[in-house]
Amino acid sequence: MKKLKYIIAVSAIFMAASCDDYLDQDNLGEKGLSTYYKTPTDIEEAMSGVYNAIYTVNIHSEEQIAANLMDNMMFGGGGPDDKTAKWVDNFEDPAEDTYHDMWKQSYNGISRANAIIEAIPLADFSKNFKTAAEAEDFKKQALGEALFMRAFFYFRLAKFFGGVPLILTYDADRYVGRSTYEETFAVIASDLKAAIETMPATPITSIPTARYGHANKWVAEAYLARVYLFYTGYMTNVEKKATADLPLVDGGSITGTQAASYLTDCINNSGHKLASDFRNLWAYSYVNKSAGTNVLPWATTEGLSWVGQDGIAPTFGTGNFETMFVQRFSFGDWGWTNGNIYTNRLALFNSMRGNSQVPFGEGWGWCTINPKLYSGWSDLDPRKRGSILEVGRADQGTAGYARDKGDHETGYFNKKYASLQHDNGEGSNVGMFVQMYAWSNADMQLMHAQDFIFMRFADVLLMHSEITQTAEGLNAVRLRAKLGPVGYSINAIKDERLHEFAFEGIHWFDILRWGDVEASFNDVIPVRNSGVDANYSVKYRPETKGLVPIPETEMRVLNGVYTQNPGW
Repeated sequence: MKKLKYIIAVSAIFMAASCDDYLDQDNLGEKGLSTYYKTPTDIEEAMSGVYNAIYTVNIHSEEQIAANLMDNMMFGGGGPDDKTAKWVDNFEDPAEDTYHDMWKQSYNGISRANAIIEAIPLADFSKNFKTAAEAEDFKKQALGEALFMRAFFYFRLAKFFGGVPLILTYDADRYVGRSTYEETFAVIASDLKAAIETMPATPITSIPTARYGHANKWVAEAYLARVYLFYTGYMTNVEKKATADLPLVDGGSITGTQAASYLTDCINNSGHKLASDFRNLWAYSYVNKSAGTNVLPWATTEGLSWVGQDGIAPTFGTGNFETMFVQRFSFGDWGWTNGNIYTNRLALFNSMRGNSQVPFGEGWGWCTINPKLYSGWSDLDPRKRGSILEVGRADQGTAGYARDKGDHETGYFNKKYASLQHDNGEGSNVGMFVQMYAWSNADMQLMHAQDFIFMRFADVLLMHSEITQTAEGLNAVRLRAKLGPVGYSINAIKDERLHEFAFEGIHWFDILRWGDVEASFNDVIPVRNSGVDANYSVKYRPETKGLVPIPETEMRVLNGVYTQNPGW
């Protein structure tokens, strides 16, 4: 890991694709650690740099792509040349640095967050606000956000790589060994706890807000519960070290009761709530209004109305109170300068290969859907067809689907994050978001501006039920899906989470923490591989413990300081 000499923080909108451009360089803007972070504008620009580290250049380093490829409910897919997707799907490493961008960008984000965490207590913003209370609230929010984002990046690293090097100050030695799994999660938990205790408890009263896309106290509470469930489950079911508590750096711990209390606070006081219809969370529920034509009759008949994202929400809906934390893609008309990063590549890579339909356009055909999920999902649950795109159906706009364009074809694709397009009034099918935002570049690879949702309120409810072993949150989510109440059981939770969060990059980590991975990868599935009938099965390798390899570049640079993960 290179040592940062300076941070030249600019708005995320203008961050270059490769953050290495800002490593080991002279101070181009005369803004170093001694002169920067002096005004709220400095802090906001620096925070944009922290958030920008979520984006990665290499597609396999994008968290949601990696997690979906490893999930038993999604296959590698793609075409004959998309070998890397198939290798990852089978827990093989396509290249020695498959996940290097995830590693590098996470540490870029951590380093930038460290700088803010160190600078905020020393800053005096009293001249920038009308009252001392406003200045103090700004400082608390900024410090809490930086703590949250440091925890976010360490959690991303830990989920994929296990215990990692802990670099907790801006000038800390980068050439340190890996910490243990327990030590890594202690830092994550401690940062989240501090973020919760630091950030103001400001309820969400209107959507959109100027803070859309930023973390807040409620997001930190939700993430602490997610971290608690993942750590205790992984330690108990993968490491075989039964654990009921999440460690803290000071030697204390977060208990299940404490994790549940944070969720209770979020439920009662955040202002977040479920969308009225599950399908309104996804951009396809707006395509009829966007297109001006009845391209999806059922969407009109059933009165769907997208709750939206960002500043465009009031145009067509009541606002999105369910989404809590996202990766944003609606910045601007990037063209090819940075478009390959700032377009939603989950929508691009998961969409139908070689099939330009209306309203569901084409993509690269990765992550095709396991038909077992479709066949085992009740037709009474509207989330089934609200999540899975079926080919060859006129009511889905896929009647013209041409088979045999890709591999692992099952006839099912990810509808939540799908390529969306319609006639632009001039006889050309153009991306829905391209038309909504009036972008000039209509390339099908750059037209996906749908936010990726990292956390939504439904997860808060289901996590609360799981931790407390009560059915209230579980049944609130079921009621929204027009399903009857059930009593609490872990199997009911597993079933609900599978159907509520399908293809959102969550299920893989769920089955891993529940210890269900080995039992989940024993199916032989009939597929079509570029026109040839075949059987497909995923070969999970338990010796990996669900982790991916440490990038070989990092292994070589530190020359013996790191040990490689088991199985790699």
